[in-house]
Amino acid sequence: MAEGTASYLYCIVRSASKPRTTRVPDGIPGAGPVSLVLVGRNVWIVAASVPLSTYGPEPLERGLADMQWVGEVAVAHEAVVEHFARTRGATVIPMKLFTMFSSERRASEDVKARLDEVRAVLKRINGCEEWGIRVTRASVSPAAGRPGTSASSGAAFLAAKKQARDDARRQIEAAAEAAAEAFAVLSRVARDVRRRDDAPAGAEAPPLLDAAFLVPVRRLPRFKAVARKAAARCNTAGTHMILTGPWPAYNFAQPPGTIP
Repeated sequence: MAEGTASYLYCIVRSASKPRTTRVPDGIPGAGPVSLVLVGRNVWIVAASVPLSTYGPEPLERGLADMQWVGEVAVAHEAVVEHFARTRGATVIPMKLFTMFSSERRASEDVKARLDEVRAVLKRINGCEEWGIRVTRASVSPAAGRPGTSASSGAAFLAAKKQARDDARRQIEAAAEAAAEAFAVLSRVARDVRRRDDAPAGAEAPPLLDAAFLVPVRRLPRFKAVARKAAARCNTAGTHMILTGPWPAYNFAQPPGTIP
């Protein structure tokens, strides 16, 4: 590899034949052409050379402060991963954003050393897609949480205030129960599931449910039908459920560690 570059990994691909690199997206900003390196029987790493002037430790640290640039890199990274995920008969382990090695040889050696682990992941996600579920709570009804204005005495006011608190509590409990039920019924259809408990930066409150489901393709019709019923139940309980996907199995891959 030329001086001043690193090897950037997009994904690991298992395929009966070497995937074609024609019509592969350009990749992340500044990256060279995508290359495939055989690391085991029917297993390739998808890599590209990137300049250290952009992706070295110090430039990358500065770049991470620019959310627009990070977003552009993320979109380009995912475009390459999805290109190979669409290859007929292929199973793809997506790499995390900014997975880099000092050279293509080091990347290859590291994956080869973990090949048993890689094959186990490939076996687990084979024939599956990742789908996301997010349940958020609607604002508590304005009528819940404050007493009515018609209370004519102190006792009536206190009773109305207690009723308002009870109504608000019931709304919150119903929302939590709907989210828990959605998670339970969808988990029974999926092969595997991951809860994501970290609230997005700037979020006023965490979602009631943010989870990724590894769904066998043959179970997709059932999964979607169950999701529709769960969404209706959530809506009745004053919550909003969003289904996203399909995605490469980012939340179910255990990629090899990064070597500087």
